[in-house]
Amino acid sequence: MIFGFTEAQISGFFLTYGVGAFIAYMLFIIGQLAWESKAGRFGTFVLFLGLGVGFLGFLAKLVIQWWLEK
Repeated sequence: MIFGFTEAQISGFFLTYGVGAFIAYMLFIIGQLAWESKAGRFGTFVLFLGLGVGFLGFLAKLVIQWWLEK
């Protein structure tokens, strides 16, 4: 018990909100990279597609988990 929370509760919280915050920060980094490199519309799309495709797995996990618990 840490601050009245179990290890499972803490890890569940950080796996959901902590990883979500890192994803939001990484989207900011990808956008900044596209802006500084003057990638244009198509280049920005390719950057977000190529570097951000892993986010879909995380979002799919949340949706599947919600659907199974429903």
